This record gives sequence, C-alpha cells and structure tokens, in this order.
Amino acid sequence: MIQSGWEAVIGLEIHAQLATRSKIFSGAATAFGAEPNVQACAVDLGLPGVLPVLNAEAVRMAALFGFAIGAEVATHCAFDRKNYFYPDLPKGYQISQLAQPIVLGGQVVIRAGEGDAAVEKTIRLTRAHLEEDAGKSLHEDFAGMTGIDLNRAGTPLVEIVSEPDMRSAAEAVAYARKIHAIVQYLGICDGNMQEGSFRVDANVSVRRQGETRLGTRTEIKNVNSFRFLERAINYEIERQIELIEDGGQVQQQTRLYDPERDETRMMRTKEAADDYRYFPDPDLLPVVLSRETLDAWRAALPELPDAKAARYQADYGLSAYDAAVLTSDKAVAQYFEQVLSEGAAAADPKLAANWITGVLAAQLNRHGLEIGACPVTAAQLAGLLRRVQDNTLSNKLAKEVFDGLWQGEAETADALIAARGLQQITDSAAIEAMVDAILAEHPDKVAEYRSGKDKLFGFFVGLVMKAAKGKANPQQLNEVLKARLGAGA
Repeated sequence: MIQSGWEAVIGLEIHAQLATRSKIFSGAATAFGAEPNVQACAVDLGLPGVLPVLNAEAVRMAALFGFAIGAEVATHCAFDRKNYFYPDLPKGYQISQLAQPIVLGGQVVIRAGEGDAAVEKTIRLTRAHLEEDAGKSLHEDFAGMTGIDLNRAGTPLVEIVSEPDMRSAAEAVAYARKIHAIVQYLGICDGNMQEGSFRVDANVSVRRQGETRLGTRTEIKNVNSFRFLERAINYEIERQIELIEDGGQVQQQTRLYDPERDETRMMRTKEAADDYRYFPDPDLLPVVLSRETLDAWRAALPELPDAKAARYQADYGLSAYDAAVLTSDKAVAQYFEQVLSEGAAAADPKLAANWITGVLAAQLNRHGLEIGACPVTAAQLAGLLRRVQDNTLSNKLAKEVFDGLWQGEAETADALIAARGLQQITDSAAIEAMVDAILAEHPDKVAEYRSGKDKLFGFFVGLVMKAAKGKANPQQLNEVLKARLGAGA
C-alpha cells in the first residue's frame, strides 16, 4: 500500500528471448544449459573480418508480437550500435534498434485486483525492438575472480517498452503477466524466467498526488520472478518516499533487487541515451517488409488470451475472473481444455474451472510448482470430477481423493475410491436410518430446534456426518433432516 499523499509512476522494459534455434546474427545454437562458451562463434565474439547476417525468423516473431498488441509493425526498420564496455560484451557494442524499431505503439488490457472486484486498465506500449543479448558474468563460481560465459551473446531478444502508465506494483505484475502470456500464446518465447528467457526491468519514480511532472526514476534490473518484481517495486517506492520526506533527493540509478534481504541496492548511476553513442550499424542493411508478407504473418496469429477468455465466458458461462485466470497462462488453458475433452467434465465446465482455479491452483502454489509439473494429470482430474457429478463423492471426499492422486497413491480416482472405500452414501433408507438414530439420541436438542433454535440444524448435520464417516450425500442429508424435524420426529 502506497503512503497517503503519494503516487507511484511505473514503466516496465521486458526482454523476451525469441524461440529461434539459432542466434539473431549468426548460426550458433541458442539451447539453454550448454557448457560455458561452446555456443559462441566468431560472429558472436566480434572477431576481425566477420559480418552479421540477420535471422529472418526473429523478425517474423517480433512482428507477430506487434500484431498481437495492436501496434504498428514497420515496413522499414533498421539496426543501431549501442556502445558500452563490459566484460560480457565482446564486441564493445550491442546491436539494437533505436531510431527505427520494428514495432511502435500498441496496448494491452490488464485486470488489477482480486476476484470479480478486479478493475480493467489499459496500458500503452511505447515500442518493441529487436536486439542481441550479451553474455553472462559468473561471480560466484571463482574465488576472487569473475568468469565470463558468452553462450548467450547474440541470442535474439525483443525488448518491450511500456509507457509509465502503472501506479502500483500490483498493476506492474499484472502487466508483466499479460505480456508473458501473449509471448507464450504466440510461441515466440518460452517465458522461462528461471533460465532468463523473460526478464523485467522496472522504472520506478514517485510524486505527490496531484503533481503532473514525473519524479526522478530508478531502474531495477533483471528481475526474474513476478513475486520478486512486486516486492522490489514496493520496496523502491517506500525507499524513495522516505528519502524525499527526510529531505533527500532521488538519484537516477540502476539498482539490483536482493531477494534475501528484500531490498534494492545501487549498481551504478543511470546512463542516458547519449552515453551509449548510438549510430546506425554499417554492417546491416535496413529491413524492408512487404505488405503481403505482413498480411500473411498477421493472418497466422493464434487465438490470444483476451479472445480465449471471451470465448470461455460465452461458451462455458464462466465469470470474467475465472476466464482471466484460466487464460493467463497458456499451459493452464491447455490443461482446462484437456479436462473438458475427457468427456463428462465438459457437461459442467464451471466445475472444472472451479477446481483448477481453486483446489489445484492452491496445491501448486503450496508446492511452488507450475502446472506443467502437476502430479495430477488432466485425465485424472476429469475422472475425479465425473465422480463428483454422479454423486459418488461429496466435495469433501473429492478433495481427499485429489490429495491421494497428488501423492501418487493410485492411477485413477476410481481406483483410489475403491481402495479407501470412499463411495458417498446415497441410499435414502440408509441416510434416514442414521438421521432417525441421531434424533432419537438427542430429544432435548430436537425440542430446542423446534422451539426456534435454527442454528442446531448444523449440530444434527455434524453428528450424522460423523456417524457416516463423512460419506453421506449432503443434499440428501439436509432434505431428510428438514423433513424429520418438521414432521415431529
């Protein structure tokens, strides 16, 4: 929560690694996890006499992103050299786009807030441009020294720059998640934040409410999880407000987030564009794209998150919130659709949605897992939901079966139900007998209920459920109890 009287202004720069098999200006591989420096060729190292050759697939992927956000995709774009000296930048410059990027403008709609109370907000994008990645400095692996791994040098990136339209860490995370979903749906980036395929830089400033002039901003570099992004921004907002209120001034800096201390720390003073001495790259021709090519690429766009969410609401009657949650991650949407494709669950998509966004999501969060690593397959969950639908299981027993499937106790819900004897009691005579026995044991409570103490109804439900070991069908039990208590049992 931002302190009263203050407003945060946040913009994000997102680096998404494009899912090409080779680098943007060379034929070297981009696969993650190779031994250091085995995927850096002469072009990546900038050795004398070598020339870059543009990877056409990287251009197509960047254009797809532009179409997905409703941006202008340029028919003419060009590359520039961004000059700086750092050990993991072997050429002494990075090939990027400044004056003529491939994508200009665009916008996305985010949902900020919890549940159905979430509010939609439009976030404008400034641009998205192609560039090559630098290498990686390894500070922890060598005592008193730094190692350099140049495997990433030359890896294709699309840098996605937003306008400073966000006013809270929650909005920034919602925006980052939306971009993350879009690049995954497009198939242009795997979105793996742990491997560095999707990295976020947050530009943060504060100003007093009512001010229109932007404050001095700091940039938090290379945040690699949504949770850390929220914590880093919140820390930086508080730091800047406290600094100003104590009479200090915010310095334009590049900062790092330390998750162990939950704080941001200064790396260096922030450079301006002039410091990089940009100039057109003399080794690369401008890129010219025909309208026919762009139209063909646009026609190949897949169903994107917003369109899929709208379809889920229209076809399955889901709420805007549930549809947004299910479509926020391509893998989650695929899991949901696989559950529906298993048959019986398709008759009640709301039930499937409730389980995936509720019980399943909570279990994944508890264990720190993505849905791709979920121990309960879509087929297993569909089998479980079939038993909820046909009243074999109550919701309580279904959660017990789910936990068993999660632990790998059985291959199917049916096998686990049989092994544990968890079939729900739906025999009316059996439920009536249990109800009659409980009421006979507590005539005083029956009299109190009939005298107006309606809350005792739950008391009777609990006793019957205990006698039934939780297996009595709740709806039938309630109906029998109401009939007996109302009939003078």
